[in-house]
Amino acid sequence: MPHLENTVLCRESQVSTLQSLFGERHHFSFPSIFIYGHTASGKTYVTQTLLKTLELPHVFVNCVECFTLRLLLEQILNKLNHLSSSEGECSTQITCETFNDFVRLFKQITKAESLKDQTVYIVLDKAEYLRDMEAYLLPGFLRLQELTDRNVTVIFLSEIVWEKFRPNTGCFEPFVLYFPDYSIGNLQKILSHDHPPEYSADFYAAYINILLGVFYTVCRDLKELRHLAVLNFPKYCEPVVKGEASERDTRKLWRNIEPHLKKAMQTVYLREISSSQWEKLQKDDTDPGQLKGLSAYTHVELPYYSKFILIAAYLASYNPARTDKRFFLKHHGKIKKTNFLKKHEKITSLVTLQLLTLVGHDDQLDGPKYKCTVSLDFIRAIARTVNFDIIKYLYDFL
Repeated sequence: MPHLENTVLCRESQVSTLQSLFGERHHFSFPSIFIYGHTASGKTYVTQTLLKTLELPHVFVNCVECFTLRLLLEQILNKLNHLSSSEGECSTQITCETFNDFVRLFKQITKAESLKDQTVYIVLDKAEYLRDMEAYLLPGFLRLQELTDRNVTVIFLSEIVWEKFRPNTGCFEPFVLYFPDYSIGNLQKILSHDHPPEYSADFYAAYINILLGVFYTVCRDLKELRHLAVLNFPKYCEPVVKGEASERDTRKLWRNIEPHLKKAMQTVYLREISSSQWEKLQKDDTDPGQLKGLSAYTHVELPYYSKFILIAAYLASYNPARTDKRFFLKHHGKIKKTNFLKKHEKITSLVTLQLLTLVGHDDQLDGPKYKCTVSLDFIRAIARTVNFDIIKYLYDFL
């Protein structure tokens, strides 16, 4: 399909596989399909685009939004009921509290003439959240075709592998389809496809090449790269707009955009700064670290427990030792002193990132001592990501 090839780029293999699984409208499709891959690998976009382009009856549900059994089941049934209803027909909201009711109501809805003799697709995005719901729910969806005796396919979209998803009780195995990360060549092709009509394709492709040269080592997320491409393109075009350079003056365009891309490096994945803030930052030519809640280290991604180690190090560095009992003990009785760090534990990654610095000498008998070097704004930003109110534990704010 030419239209589909121009819409879905660099996913030809996955599209071909899905089309083979879907088959003809009246064919019974595979009961369940499990599609997995990292974030921004095209899972949701490809699935939605394919179903819409082929005009297949389907309902799409996000499991993050439908966080309870009732919300999930009712959303599926109501969307399916809307799909089966005639245009302009007003139907009442369906209520459903159990999976048994869901199976019964599903069979009733799919009797409609508009859904007769064709496969119905239920797409569950962020499907890993199903693991937090009732234990029977996932096996039930996997066997929905059998339980309802209807031509239905359930498609699971997830960021985790099936082996970590599979229930312990055993279940019907879905067809598993992997979406690999986009290569740098894929990203170049996809991002270049978004070029504004007022500029040539070659000019925008050269800009994307520069953008990927800077960001590809630290960011492979297509959504984030698209965001960065849109934010920084006006600055790249500035010399051309002012008549100071032509579209072919790549060296001059690079010199103009380079300092702004360096600033943008400090906001990768950081959503505490909005597009409007970033535009103001570029216009004012200020340091990103001066924005509230940001610092020179906020683009660093730390493991979950390393964040707590850093928070603890900050408290130890800036709170008087005599206040420890006040902040962290319910009863101020005697307790046995324990070492914060075991003999063989290292926190070398935090030292390498210059978030901690070694103080004293290496040959100290009780082990090395470290001091936290980050700013208050930075540690507050880190603490927010783990829901820890650090201000309550700082002596200076008593």
